[in-house]
Amino acid sequence: MMLASLRQPTLALTLGFVSLASIAAACSSDSDAGNSPGASGSHSAASGSPSTGGSGATQSGGKNDASGSASGGGGAKGGDSSTAGRSGSAGSAGSSAGGSGGAGGSDGMNGNAGAADEALDGWKLSWSDEFEGESGAKPDSAKWGYDLGGDGWGNNELEYYTDRTDNAATDGQGHLVITLKAEKYMNRDYTSARLLSLGKFSQAYGRFEARIRVPKGQGVWPAFWMLGADIKTNAWPNCGEIDIMEVAGKDPRTNHGSLHGPGYSGGNPLTSTVMAPSSLADDFHLYAVEWEKNVVRFYLDAELYETRHDTDVPSGGAWVYDHPFFVILNVAIGGAFGGPPDSTTVLPQTMSVDYVRVYERK
Repeated sequence: MMLASLRQPTLALTLGFVSLASIAAACSSDSDAGNSPGASGSHSAASGSPSTGGSGATQSGGKNDASGSASGGGGAKGGDSSTAGRSGSAGSAGSSAGGSGGAGGSDGMNGNAGAADEALDGWKLSWSDEFEGESGAKPDSAKWGYDLGGDGWGNNELEYYTDRTDNAATDGQGHLVITLKAEKYMNRDYTSARLLSLGKFSQAYGRFEARIRVPKGQGVWPAFWMLGADIKTNAWPNCGEIDIMEVAGKDPRTNHGSLHGPGYSGGNPLTSTVMAPSSLADDFHLYAVEWEKNVVRFYLDAELYETRHDTDVPSGGAWVYDHPFFVILNVAIGGAFGGPPDSTTVLPQTMSVDYVRVYERK
């Protein structure tokens, strides 16, 4: 998502220009008491971003399947049926290691991830959320805060983000569910939620992954992305933005992966797309980046579809991926990326998140 206001993370899709004034305004104010300060950012990616073509993305593995090499990720939680393993970026097959995904207590500030017992060659788990709360419960407040409001978020979005369980709650089956609803609320016609780990967890470098079933429909705009944790003192795009999953609901087979930074932001990020063989809304898929010094690699399931280096930054720009970033999950509607909803848009729509896991190099 393109960074539009400091409370608005940016999706790296076809979003338009983000107002720096709105970012500065958002940076200067925190959300309501009890919530994390809003992150400014906008998910906007250039509509003409290069495509990797039709390499098919495979379905991510089941939670009891922890197979995967250095670039493979953990599988689905027990109870989910898919069990496809993932090969690593080096092309070697990962070793299989079973393990249930139950949470092992609160992770605290920087989240000692005792939750998922998952084997991932070359990596160790540093933080995670398996979303094991009861049905209808709020997500873990030790790990997530909220962005609140409905000012368009610099992208002409139409929703009002709330902290209600109507819009974000665990389902009692190991998932976080973010619900986009059509309803009158605070002078807006739609409500949704945007969760962020700002002030609770951030990390520089590592593997960041989430297993997600996205929503679909004209105007619907789900995202899993990150912003630099220094955003309140280093305004977007200088803080940096990494868009791991950004899907336009009108084109649910295509995922966009993007970087926004000084000299390549808004409608002109460093970006690529990958097309799945079927709609990404039909099942869970694993969205991930592996971020190391001077390089970020983007994955959909087993597929490495984009690699960005510091040398890709255009003349006059800067590579700003050298400091901690925090995680964001949200579902927007409207905006420059996917366009407005129309008569074909069916609401409510939900984004189900099986888990979010962050690793660091061993």
